[in-house]
Amino acid sequence: MKIERLKREEILALPKIDLHVHLDGSLRPSTIIDLAEQDGITLPASDEEGIRKAVHAGEPCDSLEQYLEAFDITLKVMQGDGKIRRVAYELVEDAAAENVRYMEVRFSPILHTREGLPLEAVVEATLDGLREGEKQFGVKSGIIICGIRNMSPDISYRLAQLAVAYKNDGVVGFDLAGGEFNNPPKEHLKAFYLVTNNNINATIHAGEAAGAGSIHQAIHYNKANRIGHGTRLFENGDMMNYVNDHRIPLEICLSSNVQTKAVSNIEAHPLPMFFRKGLRVTINTDNRLITDTTVTDELLLANKVFGFSMFEIKSLIMNGFKSMFQPYSVRKQFLQDMRDELGLTQYYSPDFGMKIDH
Repeated sequence: MKIERLKREEILALPKIDLHVHLDGSLRPSTIIDLAEQDGITLPASDEEGIRKAVHAGEPCDSLEQYLEAFDITLKVMQGDGKIRRVAYELVEDAAAENVRYMEVRFSPILHTREGLPLEAVVEATLDGLREGEKQFGVKSGIIICGIRNMSPDISYRLAQLAVAYKNDGVVGFDLAGGEFNNPPKEHLKAFYLVTNNNINATIHAGEAAGAGSIHQAIHYNKANRIGHGTRLFENGDMMNYVNDHRIPLEICLSSNVQTKAVSNIEAHPLPMFFRKGLRVTINTDNRLITDTTVTDELLLANKVFGFSMFEIKSLIMNGFKSMFQPYSVRKQFLQDMRDELGLTQYYSPDFGMKIDH
């Protein structure tokens, strides 16, 4: 069958969504330099290209742990409410430039308290930046607060309390991020009991640097509603069927998975198999700076490498809007609007196969 080769401009024009984007991994190099100069912070480089090289922007890493080392640089300049607000605002501006309509921005407030800023102030600064961005560019967003799996479970619990405090005030979910290998999600059960008991959605990084067992724990112990990455889900067919049967979305980040060695190369990524099998897969950036990508580029990759047609690209976008951590009425309106804007009289729905919308 002939592959439909798409142009970047075609995908750039589509309305899009990003459900898995880290605030502290998506800074502009110029902003890192500017913020460092303001506070006299020494960086490993003084020019944008040098900063990109220092954070391995788009370059292969030996492991997820090496990939995460880049955050040592970005977090240095994200201490202080004004700095956090600026980074959040610029992320919205960058997303708007490629026609992203909604995104869920995740970060761990505890990592921004080195200069004594209270956890609540970190969240408020992020909200301020995102809301100002929405006012200027029209991109709607929500916050996902991250516990850190290689930190104490007590810290995750404090962050879960923060998520509860800001439920219905900008926070839409709770996550567990950080070094996955040898840091199982079930060690943070207390935090997830709290968010579950307060009816807050949960997503967990799993199946990236550890196997399908990590995904099993995230779903059955921690009650995750979505899975961040889920790349190695194919290692357990029974678990893959469970995820499919229960319509648990996977937050796929193609370029990031190659960069962190979650897959050996892009051709080995299980995305097409997941999609054909009917799993609810979504396409996301992970870290715009560190992975050197955009939602547009990730969708274009699905076309170039795996032959996803324009119809299938649009279906991936619709999957994202179906999976957002928003009330049903909000999701329903987004889906209606996006279906109309994408020009779809039908789209590939893993729930029902090819379905005529009405």
